[in-house]
Amino acid sequence: MATKEEIIQERLPRHIAVIMDGNGRWAKKRGNQRIFGHRNGVKSVRETVEAAAELGVSYLTLYAFSRENWNRPSHEIDALMSLLVSTVERETKTLMDNNIQLLTIGDVQGLPFKVQDKIQEALDKTSANTGLKLVLALNYSGRWELSEALRRFGEDYKAGNVSGSPDEKELNQYLTTSHIPDPDLLIRTSGEARLSNFLLWQLAYTELYFTDVLWPDFRKENLFEAIVNYQSRERRFGKTSEQVVRNKSKNNAPQYG
Repeated sequence: MATKEEIIQERLPRHIAVIMDGNGRWAKKRGNQRIFGHRNGVKSVRETVEAAAELGVSYLTLYAFSRENWNRPSHEIDALMSLLVSTVERETKTLMDNNIQLLTIGDVQGLPFKVQDKIQEALDKTSANTGLKLVLALNYSGRWELSEALRRFGEDYKAGNVSGSPDEKELNQYLTTSHIPDPDLLIRTSGEARLSNFLLWQLAYTELYFTDVLWPDFRKENLFEAIVNYQSRERRFGKTSEQVVRNKSKNNAPQYG
């Protein structure tokens, strides 16, 4: 297991996104209902958030509730909404103590009013914090986000606010993540190796890390291990290795004049 000391601070990922998977299987292994796994997953959220803040990560995005999750049994959805409210209420103090700002992406207006109110309270209380930005993806899906962006662009086009077809930079302004940099590292737990409709546009050049650890067992050491693995990779963004090396040498060369 990796340690904090192995992490190269100068190569720390600016933005880490996490698909928190495996709560249900963790509970089933222990002969409990799925919500038992969700409740125990809260500890993993706390450890991951605190570790990311301690390291100096700028953004941490957690896939908390997808639009597809509405297809689950109603009793599980009700329990998840109740858990979300109690967790946000209880952890807001921790966010304040650690100078963490809470943000959201997704169709938050589609959540129950009680959930919306509690989240808005936390957003307001933490809005002036200047440390880690914790982004909760709530009632979110990548395809929904892209279709909404195109719909809103179409409305602006009809109204005469924009002209022509959008390029990548212009379309990005219509995404719910327009104020957030693309993730450098995506972590998915539980051994599954898919994106599950998460940040489809934003993950184009993100480094992907999959672990067999179920989310309720995920601890800060697992986060350190993912970051160390990330730092062992060469990010080329379509360039050759030789170009990357040349650019690094050029950027590290002494500057005169």
